[in-house]
Amino acid sequence: MSTDSQSPAAVAPGIGVAEAIRLLVGQYAPFPGEPRLEPAQELVFTILSQHTSDVNSARAFQGLLERFGTLEEVAQGDLADIERAITPGGLARIKAPRIKAVLNRVLELNGSLDLSFLREMPLGEAKAWLRQLPGIGPKSAGIILSFALGMPAMAIDTHIYRVVKRLGLIGPKVTAEKAHELLEELVEPGQVLQFHHSFITHGRRVCKAQRPRCGDCVVAFGCPSRGRFLPITSGPPDPRAEEVYTGVAPHSPYASTVEDGEP
Repeated sequence: MSTDSQSPAAVAPGIGVAEAIRLLVGQYAPFPGEPRLEPAQELVFTILSQHTSDVNSARAFQGLLERFGTLEEVAQGDLADIERAITPGGLARIKAPRIKAVLNRVLELNGSLDLSFLREMPLGEAKAWLRQLPGIGPKSAGIILSFALGMPAMAIDTHIYRVVKRLGLIGPKVTAEKAHELLEELVEPGQVLQFHHSFITHGRRVCKAQRPRCGDCVVAFGCPSRGRFLPITSGPPDPRAEEVYTGVAPHSPYASTVEDGEP
């Protein structure tokens, strides 16, 4: 795990992850405090967040708790009732059986829905434990471990994945799943949250998918991809680029991204 940070003059091109974090944190910090759900609640919320907006996810999550009271009751609940409760979140016919299945699998494996024991496990083992649950991929596991349990797990969403590839921090053919492992090796554990907040903000505001604003990018000097985009990014900025980032976990009731790439 590298702790060296390079000065801008030393980069030609390419930038180290520590330097990129330093510059992006300097650009976007301070980040708001992190509201956190209990791990089992975060687990359910990651499922509700898949392929929908944060607003709809939050409505579905609220409806689920209002209807059942506790997740233990959800686990024992009628599938049709679960589906009705989460209808505002979309894809209710798909997500209802997933939620019921994942909660019952946790009960089967653990005897309760208390997942706090994961905090005492090595990170790799904790991720593996979560990934045995139906529908939980590397990003969802990272969200639960990082934002509900305070562990240095990566949660690579589409914005972060795009930024790290453009900066050359991972290879162009590295999959999103593999990126989780590689970035956990590159980023110091104490910097994981700063990495997440700063890179996701940068991906939303500046390093956009279609019209990246390279002229406004604080790491452009070390970005090996900037030559591909500078000719098309001159002119007025895209008004859609000013997305508001709340600085919280993706796929929580306080989030502003959607789940993608996981079943």
